[in-house]
Amino acid sequence: MRERAKFSSVVRRPSFVVGDLEVEIAKEKAASLGRLGRRLEAALAALSGFDAGQAQARRSGQREALVAHAGMALWHFVVQREACGLRDSTRVMQDYRVPSEVRARMGVFASRTSADGRPTTDDG
Repeated sequence: MRERAKFSSVVRRPSFVVGDLEVEIAKEKAASLGRLGRRLEAALAALSGFDAGQAQARRSGQREALVAHAGMALWHFVVQREACGLRDSTRVMQDYRVPSEVRARMGVFASRTSADGRPTTDDG
């Protein structure tokens, strides 16, 4: 019985250590959310800038790449928000004025092809 009491006092950590760790984790989550928000803003600005200057090229491969990039940035941002406990992304879509085509590309990964053009899977 005495050994058990001795062991439990060694394992127990002071509450301030756990509190400090939680604060550091919260800081990192917030910093990451900020970085991802800036990346989303940049991706949406690039798409908007392209559209403003290239009205005739709306269906070009370059535009499609910009939409895909913005969709991936949106997905990363929304996932990080959810990790921070912010579940409703409705305000994000409104505040960032996310176009519907970018919303549709959120989390969509480009298909991979082999050198000969055949679709590949993650296992090779």
